[in-house]
Amino acid sequence: MRRLSRLVIAAATALPLLGAALAYPDPGRVTGDVVVHDPTMIRTSSGYVLYSTHGYLEARTSTDRIDFTRAGSAFRTPPSWWRTYSSGNDPWAPDISQQGGRYLMYYAVSSFGSNNSAIGLATSSTGLPGTWSDQGVVHATTTSDDHNAIDPNLLVDSSGRWWLSFGSYWTGIRMIRLDPSTGKRHSSDRTLHHLATRPDAPYAVEAPDIVRHGSHYYLFASYDRCCAGTSSTYKIKVGRSASPTGPYVDRSGRSMLSGGGTTVLETHGRYIGPGGQSVMSDVDGDLLVYHYYDGADNGTPKLGINLIGWDSAGWPYVY
Repeated sequence: MRRLSRLVIAAATALPLLGAALAYPDPGRVTGDVVVHDPTMIRTSSGYVLYSTHGYLEARTSTDRIDFTRAGSAFRTPPSWWRTYSSGNDPWAPDISQQGGRYLMYYAVSSFGSNNSAIGLATSSTGLPGTWSDQGVVHATTTSDDHNAIDPNLLVDSSGRWWLSFGSYWTGIRMIRLDPSTGKRHSSDRTLHHLATRPDAPYAVEAPDIVRHGSHYYLFASYDRCCAGTSSTYKIKVGRSASPTGPYVDRSGRSMLSGGGTTVLETHGRYIGPGGQSVMSDVDGDLLVYHYYDGADNGTPKLGINLIGWDSAGWPYVY
């Protein structure tokens, strides 16, 4: 019996290391208006605010991180420059954070399948819907570029430097340095860093989110096919680096520039194609906030939230 107890304890201890191989957790319980795409969330003094793709960046609020209520949009009217990149004035994939007493939101404007795209910046004193002031274009691409200016994510590194990762297809994930005083591209550092891609066309890596944990930076990204309902093959992978600009490698040591990436979450049961993720730090730990396509509801995109754990080797898993 004592030997059996030791085996049970050992197996339980190993679960965080093997969890991804054994099973993926279902999303945590959420209720209310949870039909979302590419969600990003922050906790303000008045509760949680979640923004997502479409509708001038749709907003939802919650007091408990469970029940969500539709609460308008980030913008009341679209900035005029959006029309250059999207005839439908349809912004994508927001990324919200609080820096220096104000809220920042980076977001993309494009059309599906095109890299005539731009990343914009908006600021707010409260982070609440309807309070955002657009600050214009941060980075743009055209059809002659080999990368795509969508799916932005802000990282402030351990030295206080600001970085913006972004990208999809067209050679994968890229990064530029920002000026903290403006939130725009740094005037003296114009390097375009390459963080992740894959060797097989169409190089389906997108939606980066980089966080610092311990002595490493972790790049979470979405791989494979998005936005196809129950036919979606999206999955979330991760790699890490000692430097914000890379190189990022997966658990096996394979570079994310060579197709590497350790799977954190993928299709299981009715929860199809999880991706479009963001990572948020809350009072009870780090959270993975994402969308999935509900196989029990005709592939409707819905909100998923899970806690992130970190195993003894410093690799993330969700539970």
